[in-house]
Amino acid sequence: MGSSGSVSQAPVPENDLKNQEPSNVEGAEDQDTSAEDDDEVESVEDEEEEEEVEEEYVLELKQRKPQTEESRLREQKFKLENLFRRMSSERVPLRVHDLLIKGNLKTKDFLIEAELEGIKNATTMQELLQAAGIANSKLQKLEVFDSVNITLDSGPPELPDTANIIVEVVESKSPLTGEIGMFRKTTARSWVSEGALKYKNWLGYGDLWDGSLAVGPHQTLEASLGVFFPRVKGLVTPVMARANLLSQDWLEFSSYKERLLGLSLGLFSTEHHDLVYTLGWRTLIDPSQMASMSIRRQLGHGLLSSLKYTYKLDRRDSSLRPTRGYAFLSSSQVGGLAPDHRSLQFLRQEFDLRYAVPLGFYHTALNVGISGGAVLPWGCGFSNKRSPLPERFFLGGDFSPVCNLGGPTTVWGFKTRGLGPSEPRRKMRDNSNDDNSGTDFVGGDLAVTAFADLSFDLPVKWLRENGVHGHVFAGAGNIAKLTEDEFKNFSFKSFLESFRTSVGVGIVFPAKLFRLEGNYYYILKQHGHDHGKSGFRFSFSPPS
Repeated sequence: MGSSGSVSQAPVPENDLKNQEPSNVEGAEDQDTSAEDDDEVESVEDEEEEEEVEEEYVLELKQRKPQTEESRLREQKFKLENLFRRMSSERVPLRVHDLLIKGNLKTKDFLIEAELEGIKNATTMQELLQAAGIANSKLQKLEVFDSVNITLDSGPPELPDTANIIVEVVESKSPLTGEIGMFRKTTARSWVSEGALKYKNWLGYGDLWDGSLAVGPHQTLEASLGVFFPRVKGLVTPVMARANLLSQDWLEFSSYKERLLGLSLGLFSTEHHDLVYTLGWRTLIDPSQMASMSIRRQLGHGLLSSLKYTYKLDRRDSSLRPTRGYAFLSSSQVGGLAPDHRSLQFLRQEFDLRYAVPLGFYHTALNVGISGGAVLPWGCGFSNKRSPLPERFFLGGDFSPVCNLGGPTTVWGFKTRGLGPSEPRRKMRDNSNDDNSGTDFVGGDLAVTAFADLSFDLPVKWLRENGVHGHVFAGAGNIAKLTEDEFKNFSFKSFLESFRTSVGVGIVFPAKLFRLEGNYYYILKQHGHDHGKSGFRFSFSPPS
């Protein structure tokens, strides 16, 4: 265990020799009692002999030297070695007799006891030690204790094969903390730089209260307030609630701005599963008044009422530079759960698969991945409906797909929202002589991306020691529209033939909070209206 938590075993108590009386003295007393009625002389002689034995025993105890600290430690070490030898060769039966919690001045007992269920159910010494280690780790993850110490002590003498568990915690002396980092936001569908303030254990339920402010590209700004309860009586999973205000500017690419005021509630959350309900009021505006016809049709207000389930499994050895393992993510979202005509009705499905394999030389590893997604409207006349604009798929940007795990987004060498279906913008009257007023990327209902990345160490020792490495890569992706009867014109052959592709080479500078890349991109295939460009660029990518 580390300095902040440990599991220990109390020493076995020694027998007190002073509380034991010699057996020969007890025998003399019995003989004296039985002979008292027969012969008074023999009784007096026996009493004299008894007094002599007692004096000799007391003298022996006075002359015996007290046990030194060294000999006591040697004896305890011998007992522990015998115990470990026995544990390695056989299962030692042991059950918990009592559980004592100390140091929780504010934290509720039930919160700590809930993490100790494995200890209560242990039936052997081996199971007890393993459960104690797991419980210690769980208590540390609550983030409300500075240290956790679990001690295994011997049970009552009259109850053999029992142990008492003593849990000592030290609650956090500084409940207010701050942090800053780079993250991928699902609400913004982009990476952001976020600063947050957290207040721990305000109510004593292990609750975490936080307020955050996130800033990202395209004038992305998100302010949010949230609370997290790791355990609530009657529920087996944590509870999370968050209110947020999001603003994004997509005028450069799609001629609209988005604002969303919403509330999300975490209904179910475990290591691999996550179920979230979101209720929000969304507004799309076009200050430029140049939006294309498809964009103008979706401007205005909309009610977002959706349920999203996410399954995530990540078995890679690193999220910044994976060299072995695999990862998989699947998310399913249903929108339109509110009984309101402004409720956005859609079905959205995404998947992401990653695999990394080491090649055995120069720390070289090959990472490959494929991502896909589809969004469709539902309800009466769904075949003629349009999918909600912000829920569509947009491809482009230089975020590394190696460490990002969240559906199809990146195609190297293309600008953000730089490829896919597009429409000409509306021409302004005062610019009627301008033949090209630009295009709007309107997104698609089906998207697929794939990549391959070969990473390797560089021949400079200082770079290797600091994790700086090189890589060569190739990527491809495409996007298509299926709604408003466009699916009638869709064919897989033309979809595959129109994939955009690019290759490149670069240097990666991994940091604790993000992955910085300096890459040269070369576009192999693009369409006339796409915004792809060969050249050298820097990019930042947060870990997934």
